[in-house]
Amino acid sequence: MNFLTALNKEFLEQRRTRKFLIALVVLVLFGMTSPLMAKLTPQMMTLVPGGEAFVGLIPEPTINDAVGQYIKNITQFGILLALVFSMGAISVEKDKGTAAMILSKPMPRGSFLLAKFSSLALTFIIAVGIAGIAAYYYTYFLFGEMNILNWLAVNGLVILYLLVYVALTLLYSTLTRTQYIAIGLSFGTLIFFGVLSSLPGFGINLPDSLIGNASLLMSGYPITNWTGLWVSLGLIVVSLATAWLVFCKQEL
Repeated sequence: MNFLTALNKEFLEQRRTRKFLIALVVLVLFGMTSPLMAKLTPQMMTLVPGGEAFVGLIPEPTINDAVGQYIKNITQFGILLALVFSMGAISVEKDKGTAAMILSKPMPRGSFLLAKFSSLALTFIIAVGIAGIAAYYYTYFLFGEMNILNWLAVNGLVILYLLVYVALTLLYSTLTRTQYIAIGLSFGTLIFFGVLSSLPGFGINLPDSLIGNASLLMSGYPITNWTGLWVSLGLIVVSLATAWLVFCKQEL
């Protein structure tokens, strides 16, 4: 069994288990509603008891508010989906014995791991891509035109950010036989990076800086540091390479 056959099998599994559909529905829903939420924020304040007194203090919503709402929603819910979808990708198959059966076809263990990552990456690329189209349309309708090249770059950075945690969770799933330990380690890493990002001088070197750079792109501010981009790519490569090295030595 070659890589393309394995990738087709894994992506078919994404669709059969509804993971692809869930990612598509959740992310596209937030892509559609984020500009609307930004536009209606002042009106929603009036629904809060006493909120009328603060409506006049809220600035008129702009394109930047819509983009900020979109980035926040897509990354928050996208990260949750990335961790949940990836946590049992390897550990469950090892526990059930299906990994040993598939690898006896035969299939190289590297292809097995890469097919897992690629199918999850494809799921998020498609879901975020369609969510980005929906968000662009509603933002255009409610606020006005955006720079489409910058918008493509924003969604590319969001996808890369999600794939960092897909790769890390696959690594943890390879290291353990329990998916709950894998997702626990992934949440721990997410929190750890969040704490480091809050420290002066650290944030620009971590994956969280991708989100900051995405916001800067749409705000028209120059981006002077892309270290977080290279660190993110490095984390993906190192996570997959480490998972492969560990997986090759494991008895199934």
